[in-house]
Amino acid sequence: MIGRLSFLPWSSLALTLFLQACTTGLAAFPEQGTVHSNVAVGRVIAVITGERGRKFEPAVKSFEMRNRATNERFMVEVGADNERFVLALPPGDYELIRVQINEGPFLSIAQLAAGFSIGPDPITYLGTWRFGVDSPKYGRMVSLSIVHDEQDLADIVQTLALNDPSLDREVVTTVLPDPPQLQARLFEVMPYPRVPRYFRRHWW
Repeated sequence: MIGRLSFLPWSSLALTLFLQACTTGLAAFPEQGTVHSNVAVGRVIAVITGERGRKFEPAVKSFEMRNRATNERFMVEVGADNERFVLALPPGDYELIRVQINEGPFLSIAQLAAGFSIGPDPITYLGTWRFGVDSPKYGRMVSLSIVHDEQDLADIVQTLALNDPSLDREVVTTVLPDPPQLQARLFEVMPYPRVPRYFRRHWW
């Protein structure tokens, strides 16, 4: 039994590395001039919703999506608490499946399930994704709320129009992931920074 238990962390690590190797990495906002149209756009925000937080404010390190037909996965690197994203995604049905939240050296992960479809339209607006992070505690949760922000959408379209003047508000299709609100358990990811093993009995 002891041998089996000691094997589990290594098997989990191997599975994580394998899944990461099968994921296509994307920048949240590509270099100017590299994307013109046929993009999915939106914004991600991370905030503390509990009464207390850590020394470091939460930020969205990355989020991950899966193409439901091909199972191809895309990891979008964000690294900020408030950031737009502009993604060149092939048309298809997708699902937001994972988010990573970091607070300084602390990293947490949550499994999600919110579906959306990308069509052939020049711009698909996916809304503002607000991740509300609970206070550090056992059973910590993250809440996702997806809303339509008209002003933010106008600013994104204006930015894209600098590269392609043919783009305007009329070519935008709004598709908010469903469900627009959900909660998920937030798990700490090892290694825990500079904390003796005795104090790591509960993974927040």
